Amino acid sequence: MTTPSATPDDAAPLPIEQVARSGAAVLAEVGTVVVGMEAPLRIALASVLAGGHVLFEDVPGLGKTLAARCLAAALGLDFRRLQCTPDLLPADITGSFVYDPTSSEFVFRPGPVFTGLFLADEINRTAPKTQSALLEAMAERQVTVEGTSYRLQRPFHVMATSNPVEYEGTYPLPEAQLDRFMVRLSVGYPHPDAEVDVLARRVARRREEAQVRAVVDAATVRGMQAGVEAVEVDPDILRYCVDLAVATRAHPAVEVGASPRGSQALLLIARAMAVLDGRAFVTPEDVKAIAVPALAHRLVLTPSAWASGTVPEAVVTALLDEVPGPASAGVAAGRAGR
Repeated sequence: MTTPSATPDDAAPLPIEQVARSGAAVLAEVGTVVVGMEAPLRIALASVLAGGHVLFEDVPGLGKTLAARCLAAALGLDFRRLQCTPDLLPADITGSFVYDPTSSEFVFRPGPVFTGLFLADEINRTAPKTQSALLEAMAERQVTVEGTSYRLQRPFHVMATSNPVEYEGTYPLPEAQLDRFMVRLSVGYPHPDAEVDVLARRVARRREEAQVRAVVDAATVRGMQAGVEAVEVDPDILRYCVDLAVATRAHPAVEVGASPRGSQALLLIARAMAVLDGRAFVTPEDVKAIAVPALAHRLVLTPSAWASGTVPEAVVTALLDEVPGPASAGVAAGRAGR
């Protein structure tokens, strides 16, 4: 029986300075093709370094798929893209057993999820049963087919795109599926000058395809992730992340607040953002910078709040003004920086 090979988990942590330089080089290379998405791409890279998965949700034509493809190329990761459709089956993602007439046996044929970065394009176009095929892969880095578990390679990350403006023939992601994504990012329309730059670059290269070179490789990415994991975090920052998550559960407009997975995502991405800045310590500003992408998609609003036009992003933004930050964080950061 053929089984996919998995990459070992252990990797030597890279120094923070090297992680920051490599991260800047990756973002610079992606920026040669993807224009006007500096902030979302930085958070997406931080999520990868934190070991998480990314959901891009915005209107069509803003370069979400291009951003994911270029980020995978610059990171040197194996890349597979799957266009989600209503008739897609779970086996189309995980793989299945097929009969091999040469050996008269059933052998496992791996699906596209066996890769370094898996892009589920327009994930809300496929049925919940197929969407749920990704849950095990996202949480445990393995898939189980007919009772046999197969480990995925390391690193393994899922990036998905979702179109929030079309409802015909779509299946909104359930809360459990949304919670598996470390962040949900909105790209937004580019500035007119940036849009002119997009057109000028398309004319200059005289072809549709845009090439991005690999800045690092999969082994280096694992080392960068290990470098992020080696960074300690002040207890006051830990408490601040928890306080923000707890505040979402008590907000009158929220029916279901952020779970402990949400507070953990807040911490892990903030730590990766700090490392990308070349720092070995996390500040409250790091937490605030990624609070909306890390927490908003985990909130379920009450029917009255939803009917009145309240959005989860506004709730999280308001809580950042209401929840006091750690008073000793600046002192702790200074100690860590010495």
